[in-house]
Amino acid sequence: MDIGKKLKELRLQNDLTLGDLASRSELTKGFLSQVERNLTTPSIATLADIVEALGSNLSEFFHEEEERQIVFSSQDFFVDEQDEYQIEWVIPNAQKNQMEPILLTLQPHGRSQEMLSYQGEEFGYVLKGCITIVQGSKKYKVKAKETFYMNGDKSHYLYNHGNAEAKVLWITTPPMF
Repeated sequence: MDIGKKLKELRLQNDLTLGDLASRSELTKGFLSQVERNLTTPSIATLADIVEALGSNLSEFFHEEEERQIVFSSQDFFVDEQDEYQIEWVIPNAQKNQMEPILLTLQPHGRSQEMLSYQGEEFGYVLKGCITIVQGSKKYKVKAKETFYMNGDKSHYLYNHGNAEAKVLWITTPPMF
């Protein structure tokens, strides 16, 4: 961690000059300038005084948030191949997120796993082929470039009623796959 840089960023976020911080922390402008440029290192007690003058504490100051991955490539995907379908988890560890997207490929006349009733919602976009959403005795046909959106309050599954494979981007919230 670059302590000097982080102190300067915190000072600027608080809209303070070096003089303002010097007054608040009872240190000299010159000393604070040297600290910000990493020309000197303050003692822990002095650092605590500076950080407190900036409206924070050492625990918050040294806490660094883990940078989260935003972009994922096919190398990040996890693939589960079954006889009738293939699931590609396109976001690793998505079960810890609010929603979970997958790419589902259904073989001709294949069906997905059954989604049992749950408190949540689903969105799907048929990328290729055509599918049928089977929900009890009700059936809904969805063709390529069409979407579906539904509550998860009724058990259901997707069925590929075509003779070619079908591919669906399927998203649930909360994660269910």
